[in-house]
Amino acid sequence: MIEFFLNFLPEKSPFLNLFSYLSTRTILATLTGLIIVIFCGDYFINKIRSLQFKQSIGDRGPESHKAKDGTPTMGGLLVVGAVIFSGLLWGDLNSKYILISLFCLISFGLIGFVDDYKKIQEKNSKGISSQTKLFYQFIAACAISIALFMTASSEAEYSYIVPFFKDVFLDFGFWFVFISIFILVGSSNAVNLTDGLDGLAILPVIIITAALGVIAWASGNVIAADYLYIPFVEGTGELLVLCGAMVGAGIGFLWFNTYPAQIFMGDVGSLSMGAFIALVAIIVRHEIVFAVMSMVFIMEAMSVILQVSSFKLRKKRIFKMAPIHHHFELIGWKEPKIIVRFWILTFIFVLIGLSLLKIR
Repeated sequence: MIEFFLNFLPEKSPFLNLFSYLSTRTILATLTGLIIVIFCGDYFINKIRSLQFKQSIGDRGPESHKAKDGTPTMGGLLVVGAVIFSGLLWGDLNSKYILISLFCLISFGLIGFVDDYKKIQEKNSKGISSQTKLFYQFIAACAISIALFMTASSEAEYSYIVPFFKDVFLDFGFWFVFISIFILVGSSNAVNLTDGLDGLAILPVIIITAALGVIAWASGNVIAADYLYIPFVEGTGELLVLCGAMVGAGIGFLWFNTYPAQIFMGDVGSLSMGAFIALVAIIVRHEIVFAVMSMVFIMEAMSVILQVSSFKLRKKRIFKMAPIHHHFELIGWKEPKIIVRFWILTFIFVLIGLSLLKIR
């Protein structure tokens, strides 16, 4: 919005000109997201508590989680709200990538909100049915994917990069839409499944978002894209502003969500954040790198798929409980140890993912 109004000024002073720089707007977006969440956090938690928006643990987690029953939830509302506000304030609203990303946050956040609200109303951990949730996720993901494909101005915007090879790109045409839907929905649910311990999901989201923000800048910069042998996609650099806002808001939320958590992000946060990081990866054309970075999320999702499949086919469980972080709890690992070790794994996988950019 600031960028939009600056365009109407006949002359820009050196000071005002600062706000037209991507680096300046990214820093300010990060600080805006951080400040909003940090300073509004206590008020938001108290308000959520007064509204009786509390987490119902039910019987899906380990026995030790019973102590968390009644913890305020829907903290993702504050995070997503801060990101949207910061994005609107500091982002270029003429950028299709900013608008599509904001739609992604709002649509997936709305699905999560309805799910959270139903859990609160019914005082259980079930929420809306899996089929209903998936249906609306597919609708939102379909709209996003088609918008990206239909507004593409070059093949670079929907071709797939093959790691380790220079100038090798795969053009699947309209199949881009179906692949993108799968990635968006898969990432959204994977982050949702990971969000079962205090702070377990939010820091990996922060780290991955920061890394994707750097890739977005490189993809939108002719010199950097040429140096890394990645396709130049005009306008992707603007995503750095939203990524900065997410990093700032995420760090602010971690202040309250770290063990022992004062508030949970809820599905409104996990579904929208998972979809957002997937969308950035899709826009910058680095889905494979994103998969490497998100290995912790994939591991959590696969543990559930394997557990359910094994029980249906063999009547046997592979893990003591799924997602896999609960398995580690039941074999004696303390919650803080699991959280920090998963954070470390994410950091390692992100470094590996970033290294793929240069290994050609």
